[in-house]
Amino acid sequence: MHDESLVEGGLTEDDLIDDAEVDTMVREAILAAVGDSQFLHAKIDAWSGNIVEGCLKRLAALNKPFKYVLTCNLTQKAGAGLHAASCTRWGDKTDGKLSVQWENQTMTILVTVYWLAI
Repeated sequence: MHDESLVEGGLTEDDLIDDAEVDTMVREAILAAVGDSQFLHAKIDAWSGNIVEGCLKRLAALNKPFKYVLTCNLTQKAGAGLHAASCTRWGDKTDGKLSVQWENQTMTILVTVYWLAI
């Protein structure tokens, strides 16, 4: 018999989200949506939508007891900086947040994933 210890709120260690796994999912979703494309303003809506949808599908496939919130910021590299900040208040043992920055020669993409135990 496998004894799994409860972490918080009825969740076990196996129910928790692994940051490294989320990071990989986000990077794969970005590559699937953008690939090696150069920045093109007309494609921003499609790219960001595909990135968010790709991430959510992969997260849902984990079948874990969490709700997910994603943001996707895509900007052209034109000499300006990209600054982002967030603040959270939640169960630090179960809930989490991960930001992934990805860039190529012409654009920067910042995806932030929040997961909240239900």
